[in-house]
Amino acid sequence: MASKDEGSVDELFAQLPKEGQLALEQVGMGLPELRRIAAGEGGMRQVRGILSEFSANSHPWRLGDDEGPTERSAVWPWMRLLLVAVAGVVICLLSTYPINSTALFVGWACAVPVAWAMFKTRLSRGGLVARCLIGPAYVVLIWMGSYSADEWYLQVRGQETTVTYAKPDYSESHGVRVTYCRVKLPDGSVREVFQNDKWCTDENMAGSEVDAVIDPSGHYRPVLGHKSDIGGTAGGYVCLGAAAVLVLAPVTAAVMGRVRPVGRSRRDRANGTVA
Repeated sequence: MASKDEGSVDELFAQLPKEGQLALEQVGMGLPELRRIAAGEGGMRQVRGILSEFSANSHPWRLGDDEGPTERSAVWPWMRLLLVAVAGVVICLLSTYPINSTALFVGWACAVPVAWAMFKTRLSRGGLVARCLIGPAYVVLIWMGSYSADEWYLQVRGQETTVTYAKPDYSESHGVRVTYCRVKLPDGSVREVFQNDKWCTDENMAGSEVDAVIDPSGHYRPVLGHKSDIGGTAGGYVCLGAAAVLVLAPVTAAVMGRVRPVGRSRRDRANGTVA
């Protein structure tokens, strides 16, 4: 009977992560001592209680407790999720150049591998929190990025210059007259602006000069004003926060899963069990 218990103790001890085995040995609870405890009455129950304090699943709030070897499994699923999510956002934003805001559908298509990578992480309570942060952050970035990528592009690559108000264009939608402001660029072409200002709708302003930020390649519509007027809105700050969450949540989960500190309370509980 003792040999059977010893075999069970050895198997349970071997299933512990290396950090847990080392911690047990440091507090005098190595295999010899565990075998001695198991040999007594109700010993296996005590042994299982001790080992549970040092097992990979003993703390339900650990973000990175994934299946497999500790050195790899706690990190790779979260890093894979980070790479797939960032790639999806980048592909969506790059797609805005040829297809404008329709790139949102590209972002939704990329959400499929993001969801796959997300569900490959372990569903602990801490992991669930990380998922609930990463998912909405991805949606915010592809949604708002699809409609704001042109402004971001002009803020980085745009050229400040002087343009001339042109006669605005009009259209009717559901009985409502909509005004589209236009400007004449230095090369003589006339383009509709990204957003109207309070003067461009006045036909008497046609021919007046105004500052604007234009796309040197001519792809994106001009923005009236200066580069400092682009961005800085609530939407921009929301996207910045979402980007931070998208990166920091999986990185934090990976770090917390990779580093498995053994607290003093565990040692105390182990020693208390022996006593």
